Amino acid sequence: MWNNTRMICKHMLRRRYTGFPVIQVLGIGLTLGALCGFTGCGGGGGTSTDSAAAPSPPVAAPLPPTTPAITGRGFPSAAPWASCYGSAAQMGDLNKAAQTFRIINIDTDPGVGNFTPAQITQLKAGGQNRVISYLNVGATESFRTYWTQVPAGFVSGKDNAAAHLGAYAGYPDETWMNLGNTDYQHLIVDYVAARLAAQGIDGLFLDNLELVEHGPTDVNGPCDAGCRQGGLDLVRKLREKYPTLLLVMQNATSDVTRLGTTGGIPFPSLLDGISHEEVYTPQKDTQSEQELRAWQGLRLMPGGRPFWIGTEDYVGDCANTGAAQAAYTASRGQGFSPYATDASAKQQTLCYWLF
Repeated sequence: MWNNTRMICKHMLRRRYTGFPVIQVLGIGLTLGALCGFTGCGGGGGTSTDSAAAPSPPVAAPLPPTTPAITGRGFPSAAPWASCYGSAAQMGDLNKAAQTFRIINIDTDPGVGNFTPAQITQLKAGGQNRVISYLNVGATESFRTYWTQVPAGFVSGKDNAAAHLGAYAGYPDETWMNLGNTDYQHLIVDYVAARLAAQGIDGLFLDNLELVEHGPTDVNGPCDAGCRQGGLDLVRKLREKYPTLLLVMQNATSDVTRLGTTGGIPFPSLLDGISHEEVYTPQKDTQSEQELRAWQGLRLMPGGRPFWIGTEDYVGDCANTGAAQAAYTASRGQGFSPYATDASAKQQTLCYWLF
């Protein structure tokens, strides 16, 4: 989740833990056919608003029916892509955005009200583009309606004290959540994601899954073995619940996810793509680039389409063409799909680059 209260970049906060043995991918030949994730198989955030402006219904919104996606697995076009967590008004000309970008990541949480289903349809441009929605999985923001208000049968983020893993350092409106907590998984899979799917999106952009790379004694978001495996399991449950939605994971690209398994299934086969922040600016992150290349080496083919790998770099503003062009050139040189925008704590509008 990126909002105006954030003062430090997630890249600076990440701390990887290697104390747990990584579960190796077993039985790949037996499991790939089920999810069609590998070669030869064939056919995230929102904008925090002032409390006076943020929608706050007196009662929790009912669980909406899921709108079936018609686009299926895999991205037909890898570029250009863009990420914007502002409102439709802040994005500006929606037709221009739809004409420019083939993948558009926005925040469609109905509790925030950034985009209407009609505006999402407009961005899809008759099926030419894929519109995916930010979904904070590893933490919960206090401005989300489901922090305090949920229908019967669910436990709100605030009330689920058993899942709280502490405040997210640097982001005062967020609380780390235990990904292995059953009530929390139920909330995300069966309520939060369902509301996003009902907006008519093509997929989900999963944020803060880097929690699974944290250790059990980390001060900022401790995550033990149950939490770690719970994160992988939660994504599997999303795939099972929404088999045709695109799933993109932001960051968390270490061996924990690349070699992980869930329910006897290789974790990578659940995804349609990954994205990583700050790979080339403010300076090159060699480790992150190597991780993305390792994922590239899996040669995944979700839905018979090449696995999507994106990079997102922050260059201060949409006029810094020199830094943006350098990031684009470096990313494209590795076969990735680049996007550059102002800052991780902003992303309230789109940057249009002429290269």
